[in-house]
Amino acid sequence: MPSPVASTSHVSAPSIGRHPVEFVHTISEAGRLLPSASRWNSIELDFRIFPQSSTAYKSLPSRFSKSFDYDLVITDKKHFKRFAYISASVVLVILALILLVLFLPHKHKHNGNSKNLTLAVNQALTFFDAQKSGQFPKNSPVKFRGDSGLQDGNVGGSTHADLVGGFYDSGNNMKFSFPTAYTITLLSWTVIEYHKKYAEIGELEHVKDIIKWGTDYLLKVFIPPSNASSNTVGIAGNGTSQGDENCWQRPENMDYPRPVSSCDSGVASDLAGEIVAALSAASIVFKEDSEYSGKLVQTAEKLFKLASEKNPSQQGTYTRLDCGKEARNFYNSSGYLDELVWGGTWLSFATGNTSHLEYATGLFSSAQSNETSLEKGILYWNNKLPAIAVLLIRLQFFHDIGFPYESAMQESASMIDSLMCSYVNGRNFDKTAGGLILQSPETGPPPLQFAATASFLSKLYSDYLEALINYILGDNPMKMSYMVGFGHQYPTKVHHRSASTPWDGKYYSCHDGDKWLQSKDPNPNILVGAMVGGPDRFDKYVDQRDNRKFTEPSISSNAGLVAALIALQDPPPRDSSGTNVGIDLFGLFDKIKVIFGPP
Repeated sequence: MPSPVASTSHVSAPSIGRHPVEFVHTISEAGRLLPSASRWNSIELDFRIFPQSSTAYKSLPSRFSKSFDYDLVITDKKHFKRFAYISASVVLVILALILLVLFLPHKHKHNGNSKNLTLAVNQALTFFDAQKSGQFPKNSPVKFRGDSGLQDGNVGGSTHADLVGGFYDSGNNMKFSFPTAYTITLLSWTVIEYHKKYAEIGELEHVKDIIKWGTDYLLKVFIPPSNASSNTVGIAGNGTSQGDENCWQRPENMDYPRPVSSCDSGVASDLAGEIVAALSAASIVFKEDSEYSGKLVQTAEKLFKLASEKNPSQQGTYTRLDCGKEARNFYNSSGYLDELVWGGTWLSFATGNTSHLEYATGLFSSAQSNETSLEKGILYWNNKLPAIAVLLIRLQFFHDIGFPYESAMQESASMIDSLMCSYVNGRNFDKTAGGLILQSPETGPPPLQFAATASFLSKLYSDYLEALINYILGDNPMKMSYMVGFGHQYPTKVHHRSASTPWDGKYYSCHDGDKWLQSKDPNPNILVGAMVGGPDRFDKYVDQRDNRKFTEPSISSNAGLVAALIALQDPPPRDSSGTNVGIDLFGLFDKIKVIFGPP
């Protein structure tokens, strides 16, 4: 944009009669020179425009210590008045513009936040584009990826399914249904709540495309039973200790075995519940596409029936059983009750069926008592209770539904009150000197994923934890953005096979790939939008590709990042009714309000 140029207009001056000029010094009664007695201090211009009195003042000195007396003769008063009016108008317009600039709201002002959250949302979503498996989209913004995993599901054994698609979990080439379902649930929740924010920044179709990529895969993962003994949920546990973990190879070059594990949907209760939640939440996202939304709901109801009606003695976690296989090394589930409550709650929102809500709220207390002490108050792939509590509180705020849900609502309110207070006073969680909440022990998972989901939940409930996302985006002692591609300094040696291997059209074997894993050079491909594991409890970060605790991203972590970023995004302008449209207050309850009535 060219620099603004000041333009000048020229006005012809009327003829002015000139007279000799006198300098007149005035003396005070005390005999001292007045302060204005310096030669150029005060000047009086007497233009004699208006009619003069007949009284002779020429014998009197000017009232200023130094003055010029001019006789200005206007030959055309009509033109002069027009000039005076125009000049006054220009001055008023300039003053008005200055006031407008000072006092009108600025559309792109982020409440004092210097972070470009719109760019951050775009980049965080782009990470999911980089993780796509299957037929890679030709119009993808990620240029170092291609088709991969096109034979997934086509293996020997009793289970045969089309498992092409989905997302690679993190820096590896494995696909896990459990964190994928959690990711889709969380992203869908953000769209339900903040779809107008997404639309305002031009990212609504982008995030919906990512969600659909995930739900299309989850629909394949659930294999409806053909008879009573074959209730299975396919899990693409791609990679074994002899495969992915020992092979640094981009997914386009994979030629090692990719086995599929399967579970009974009733026994793998946590996995079933999470998939139900994902399909149910996504059905609300795609409610305008009645056919697709209906398909998601129908599948969720079938799966929930199989999981919830199972005898409690037969229910369990998917990683406790053989079906989980090596998934337990990555996403070992500590319980299943929270997922059943999570799935039932979302299914009740998707259908308006109160029986699902009764099931969920009736099980809430048991799920809460089953929460491990190390996970209390932490929202992530293994613990949904804080998010469930927020959902139930939201329902109570807008629909005072009463019996038989009072107990669960009271427990939810108590949990959230305690959780929000702990974020503020730091009573339950440690913090780094830079302000990062540490919700897991030092030996636990990397901390940023918990900071992101804490910020998301808090934004739904309040606005005060914006600082945590600012920490992730660069306001930290390392002065580094932990989201790749955002800001001036960010991780360059991300633990990621595709990003670290040159996209040069050559085939690289597992052995070839070791040199990229061990290389000290930055990744040749920038994994835009990926949030890495993050710093240690002392705010120190080590940018080493083979140190996955610091440098590995994952889809479930990025889902929390996207959730927090869109929640913190400034709301779009008010609509015609004057309502603040930052959050859709009732979109989540399209089905519920039919049962309980309008709020």
